[in-house]
Amino acid sequence: MALPTIAFLGTGLMGQPMVCRLLQAGYAVTVWNRTAGKTHTCVEHGAVRAASIGHAVRQADVVITMLASGPVVSEVITAAFADLPESALVIDMSSTRQSEACAIHTLLATRGIHFIDAPVSGGVAGAEAGTLAIMVGAAPADFARVQALLTILGTATLVGPPGTGQLTKLCNQLIVGGTLHLVAEALLLAKTGGADPAAARRALRGGFAESKILDVHGQRMLDRYFIPGGQVTSQCKDMENIMDAAQNLHLNLPQAQLVTDVYRRLLKTDPQADHSAALLDLERGNPGVRLSDKKDQLPTESNL
Repeated sequence: MALPTIAFLGTGLMGQPMVCRLLQAGYAVTVWNRTAGKTHTCVEHGAVRAASIGHAVRQADVVITMLASGPVVSEVITAAFADLPESALVIDMSSTRQSEACAIHTLLATRGIHFIDAPVSGGVAGAEAGTLAIMVGAAPADFARVQALLTILGTATLVGPPGTGQLTKLCNQLIVGGTLHLVAEALLLAKTGGADPAAARRALRGGFAESKILDVHGQRMLDRYFIPGGQVTSQCKDMENIMDAAQNLHLNLPQAQLVTDVYRRLLKTDPQADHSAALLDLERGNPGVRLSDKKDQLPTESNL
């Protein structure tokens, strides 16, 4: 059976390595990005660059979007709408609000086009390695149709109907955002109290406190390496979407509010830094205290 042809819209930090993995697996991929230069690596690996959104999607069996936010996804899907084949299946792998995913699902359904929301966790490293956690909101038959494709990118789990993938991703980001700040607090507490924070991190990793955040971002904090895998802008957007979902569901989430406030502050000071820059916000609240004397490695035009 021939592999489905793919139109991939959005080849930024996450989209580019995802496209490359699909190409390596033998899929034919047409790419489009608002900044055409960001498709260069994909084209070098065998993708076809489309001059327009319509050209990208016109012959596609599967259309994948990996874009910055819900409004951008809506804008791109609206622009592609008239050119989408009725047999196409649209997969949005961006991180958006649940309400935005449901609105796109409703729009596409007016032409009988099926929709899946499948946001991911795992960052650029996970995209490169094909180890993303993919949270899928879809009809079971639609999930079955693209499960093999999603397996190229990571581990896909069907969590419910369209819209629930985004809700599950928000649950993921709530845990990530909260844990990042707690790891920063724990390491700063260890350092200020006289312990070697690197040794304390190693000791903590042997017990119930072990997590990927303590592993990856704990080391980033010790190294003061804030060049992004995931950016403050993205984490802040996710926290705002969490608060929006909580409000819509009439839930009071006090810890989510605290973490959201942290990222609102960081959005003003370090928007392009890795989200482990939660440490920087914590240090600013404790004048004269630093986790280490290493120089901060922050994003610049040359390393983004």
